[in-house]
Amino acid sequence: MSHLKRKAYKKLLVPLQLELVNMARWLRHTNQRALVLVEGRDTAGKGGVIQAIASHLNPRQCRVVALPTPNDRESTQWYFQRYVAHLPAAGELVLMDRSWYNRAGVERVMGYCTDAQYDAFLEQAPRFEQLLVDDGILLFKYWLCVDQAEQEQRFAERQEDPLKGWKLSPVDLQSRSKYEDYTAARERMLEVTHTPDAPWTLVDFNDQKRGRLSLIRNLLDRLPDTAV
Repeated sequence: MSHLKRKAYKKLLVPLQLELVNMARWLRHTNQRALVLVEGRDTAGKGGVIQAIASHLNPRQCRVVALPTPNDRESTQWYFQRYVAHLPAAGELVLMDRSWYNRAGVERVMGYCTDAQYDAFLEQAPRFEQLLVDDGILLFKYWLCVDQAEQEQRFAERQEDPLKGWKLSPVDLQSRSKYEDYTAARERMLEVTHTPDAPWTLVDFNDQKRGRLSLIRNLLDRLPDTAV
């Protein structure tokens, strides 16, 4: 299937964005809290889909969270602690561009955590998320899927395009040769953290435009009637 053309994409996106505006109004009216985790490989398209969701929403109500590497103090804290401060309050939508699942992905593959820390994360993550859901947070976990050939093409484009070069970090370049390692880490993560109350949704992002439309449609369909 060929990639969706920009004009066709925009025509399909606008009605979804109108529904997102209604969703945000519903969140505010009902004091609901929504948290969307957007995860995936490097170059998968996390930032693009977050922008598509947030671009027409009130920034006071819709927050995008993309945390940097933990500082020295944060590194001594309980692993989930620095994420707690960014959880949604009443009426808010929070979109996390990567999340606590860094520990199950890049930290595991690149050796940034110990085996004990990794094992503790896999044991604690479902319990942590159960607490969020039990407290009423609407939790959505998305993994953006991209195959190795498409990822390699996107890496090459970022290296060649000076307007996209900022997207490449030293870690991205080191990770480039570890596709299979990331696959194994992802499969283990899904096995342990895909639970009835906090399931993962995998979305094909080999065509980023189609992927954005699919993810947004899925998000909207999983919410109750948002008419207010």
